Amino acid sequence: MASFEEEAALVEAFRGVRTVFLVSAPEAADRMPLHRAAVRAAVAAGVERVVYTSFMGAAPRASFRFAREHGETERLISGAGLRLTSLRNTFYADVAPGFVGEDGVLSAPAGGGRVAWVAREDVARLAVEVLVDEVHADQVYDVSGPCALGFGETVRVLSEVTGRNIRYREETVEEAVRARAGAAEWQVDAWVGSYLAVASGESSVTSHTVQAVTGVRPWTFGEFLEAEPEVWRHLARR
Repeated sequence: MASFEEEAALVEAFRGVRTVFLVSAPEAADRMPLHRAAVRAAVAAGVERVVYTSFMGAAPRASFRFAREHGETERLISGAGLRLTSLRNTFYADVAPGFVGEDGVLSAPAGGGRVAWVAREDVARLAVEVLVDEVHADQVYDVSGPCALGFGETVRVLSEVTGRNIRYREETVEEAVRARAGAAEWQVDAWVGSYLAVASGESSVTSHTVQAVTGVRPWTFGEFLEAEPEVWRHLARR
């Protein structure tokens, strides 16, 4: 066992391993030092390939600050001479119910943008396949569910499943920032930026990666909610 903060321990944990599954560190004001430490440790231990959980639209000028960090981490891995398999996941279906406030309203500056919500379980199935097969080395995969939904459609599905009238209210960026008053600046930037990525289409790709690699179609958002009721139970009609 080793944490991101224990680089020497990471080297020992990685030693003798050809492929490492690197799950990005917890979101923070600056997690890049942790990613750099993990990559240095992988190189020192003789690792050949890294399968990394990235984010859709990862790029230096992405609207979402964490997409920029994911892009930087991808370049860090490749630049260190490691073979990269990047899983650029879109937004997880598992977290979508958490976007809804106690008043039953999902307020966001997402405009008419769409998201092909993907279940973590489907991402996990994909990760297993790419980890055990070297054919996926040096590949960057967009990872999504099978169909993209606007936020209006998303809350409609949530309403049907929970039995509660859930609504989407489109906000301006200024309104979104005010709504998060008191939070750390990096958290506000990340929260607003995630919705701007939806509005701009940066995170709205619908890919066939999960089905093509695993042979099984990923859940739709509605199918996920039916299968995992614990994620939305707090929204159900009281």
